[in-house]
Amino acid sequence: MYGETKHGNWSLRPGAADDVEPVAELRAAVMRDDLVRLGRYDEHRVRQRLREGFSPAHTSVIEVDGAFAGCVTLRPAGNGEGLYLEHFYLDPATQGRGLGTAILRGLLARADEASLPVRLQVLQGSAARRLYERAGFTVEHEDPVDVMMVREAPVAG
Repeated sequence: MYGETKHGNWSLRPGAADDVEPVAELRAAVMRDDLVRLGRYDEHRVRQRLREGFSPAHTSVIEVDGAFAGCVTLRPAGNGEGLYLEHFYLDPATQGRGLGTAILRGLLARADEASLPVRLQVLQGSAARRLYERAGFTVEHEDPVDVMMVREAPVAG
């Protein structure tokens, strides 16, 4: 998948095992403010949770003009019903210019072609929630820290 935004040309390449550390560092930077606000920031844990759950086979690395700019993982849901979107992180310098929307639109088109629902988890108060709501995600349930969201598969016909 590739395209162009106001920020430059972007592409997705398959993830690799050696992407884990740049992704862990990006995760720590991107999530820091929200985790601090929620009283959940731990400098080691924010990176370790990514390392423990990193799946190169289901991860795409986002590049803008050939440089690392983020990542996104779209994997089969654990319950076998649909897909799970996670680890969608963009370098702050690339945010707010349509890149996240363009990438999400492409991923959801693939899910729609397969008639699969997509689920995700976002932190309470995260600005990313607005992106997901614009894409058709709705709240399934929430707690004081996390919001679980779903975008149902389109109805055929």
